[in-house]
Amino acid sequence: MTNDDRQLGVDLGELGDDLESADYPMSEDELMERYGDEEIEMEGNTTTLEELIGPLNQEEYQDYGDIETAIMNMVGDEAIGRKNYSDRTPPASGEQRQDEGAPDQGDQEGQESF
Repeated sequence: MTNDDRQLGVDLGELGDDLESADYPMSEDELMERYGDEEIEMEGNTTTLEELIGPLNQEEYQDYGDIETAIMNMVGDEAIGRKNYSDRTPPASGEQRQDEGAPDQGDQEGQESF
């Protein structure tokens, strides 16, 4: 696996190469028939291409970029790894940082939740 295979926590592996070299445009039916069962890895979790982008019900993909965009738009939190992780300095005295993966992630004191 090269660094080019992993983008934003998503590893397409050989599927990415296969999709890049495929002939386009490609209907969703053809895409799912050929590649729907291929697995995509996201920070230790896996899903199939069909599970990930099937709900979009896209009629046709014009090129690899369309498929890659669909994949990146459909990945959720499972692709980012550790939530609220920072390898920066520890909190300064008096600074309050939210615990990793805290349920009130967007609703910190003094901030409105939308």
